Amino acid sequence: MSILDWLVLGGTLLFIVGYGTWRTRRAGQSLDGYLLGGRQASWWGIGLSIMATQASAITFLSTPGQAYDDGMRFIQFYFGLPVAMVLIAVFAVPIYHRLQVFTAYEYLEGRFDRRTRTFTALLFLVQRGLSNGLSLYAPALVLSAILGWNIQLTVWLIGGLMIAYTVAGGTRAVAVTQQGQVAVIFTGMVVAGYLLVHYLPAEVGFQDALLVAGHQGRLNLVDFHFDPNDRYNFWSGMTGGLFLALSYFGTDQSQVQRYLAGRDVRESRLGLLMNGLLKVPMQFGILLIGVLLFVFYQFNPPPLSFNRPVLERVAGSPEHAPALRQLEQQHATLFEARRQAAGQLVQALHQPNNAEAIAAAQTRLQATTAATAGLRQETQALLKRAVPTAEAKDTDYVFLTFVLRYLPQGLVGLLIAVVLSAAMGSAAAGLNALASTTVVDLYQPARPGQPERHYVGASRWAAVGWGLLGIGFATFAARLENLIQAVNILGSLFYGSILGIFMVAFFLPRVGGRAVLWSAVAAQVLVLVLFWRTDIGYLWFNIIGCGLVMLGSWVLSRGER
Repeated sequence: MSILDWLVLGGTLLFIVGYGTWRTRRAGQSLDGYLLGGRQASWWGIGLSIMATQASAITFLSTPGQAYDDGMRFIQFYFGLPVAMVLIAVFAVPIYHRLQVFTAYEYLEGRFDRRTRTFTALLFLVQRGLSNGLSLYAPALVLSAILGWNIQLTVWLIGGLMIAYTVAGGTRAVAVTQQGQVAVIFTGMVVAGYLLVHYLPAEVGFQDALLVAGHQGRLNLVDFHFDPNDRYNFWSGMTGGLFLALSYFGTDQSQVQRYLAGRDVRESRLGLLMNGLLKVPMQFGILLIGVLLFVFYQFNPPPLSFNRPVLERVAGSPEHAPALRQLEQQHATLFEARRQAAGQLVQALHQPNNAEAIAAAQTRLQATTAATAGLRQETQALLKRAVPTAEAKDTDYVFLTFVLRYLPQGLVGLLIAVVLSAAMGSAAAGLNALASTTVVDLYQPARPGQPERHYVGASRWAAVGWGLLGIGFATFAARLENLIQAVNILGSLFYGSILGIFMVAFFLPRVGGRAVLWSAVAAQVLVLVLFWRTDIGYLWFNIIGCGLVMLGSWVLSRGER
């Protein structure tokens, strides 16, 4: 990066963090102030905080690569989210506010018993602790690729900064800082989308780019075909995605804490509904950037692998370099053929009543695209043989590669600031929620009667501990597939059981703690076994886990009567 990029990056991040810290310099004297910001958040602040908490750095690194590789069908994952926001606003928000709880799991002790509260809190802590590790790995991936730093050392550097920021700020600092982060995120993504279209050939406009993408199956927004093994279709999104959103926004403390901080029920509800209205369009825009990247690389030579550090390492290997050079020669030949086919398709699309020419150009383009995909698979296999610890896929590097190679000075720093702003917002909220749950649901019941300052200090130490555990897990994140999928898979393994416990609490008033606890334990074990032994699409685990807890609780409660 240039000096200008470093100034833009450093200045943006320092201003956001500095302003947030200054605005909240008197917060954190009481447990209510530190964990919930004194419950003074407005609806628009809640909405922005919810969006920033969910939109981690993984969203902006991995989602464009997902669309580049697989088209727009990932958008179906979010179809159930607006419905979930309405249901949570109607049923959960009034209960949480009426009871004035610090965490969602406090409610479970009054409804069931201490054991159920503790078990549910532990499920959340495991899931969110691991997810935070992935959130730390994503920005470390950025800096390691830019600066050539060791990925593990970079994880420790970024993780240490995030721990310090979270421990010092508390919930109010997280919320205030996230407002600036969201502004940077939206600005950066709009700039990236504009430049992608601007850098296309003069004869290829935005509409032409969409037509080219559509003729290659990249605008696959909705798929009504039912297949339980398919991760993304309309039915999995409206059912599994709905249940995942219900659990994430209704029972995950990292999100519940956002709207527990609201002034009243109305503010919290409006914040949730704001997220429901904006989240799908936001995700559509990010996926559209991935589709535009796919079209961009029809006319501009893409690298043989977007994982540049590994590619350079293999290129310097005497054993594997000859095979890599041969693949690069084939790749260059295929790119020329694909570029010509893409140009012919655009010309045919500009001519009226030219279906035959369009079909011929599309056939040639599909053939060269398929051949290129096969060559990429050969390259990935070669890289994996040469560097066994390398990532299984390179799609997480697609957007980053475009930023580094094509954006002018200054804008590179802005786009890196987007990624790091998203990482800070998500990780800070996650650590804050982990600390809240650890202290309020585990530590405080074990050591009651201490002064509030004692619990605030314990919350800070808990944030440090969970931050260190997240760093440890982040060092293994490079072994996973596409990061956005890894996060959602991890959530789906636990959220179904958690949601089932809350569904029983809300809608099955005659079920007691013993029945729901043992049903949840059995459901969690079965979900993990199904994930390990079957090919069921991961979104369905949210329904399976929730359904098993509710059915098991009902059956066991009838046996107890």
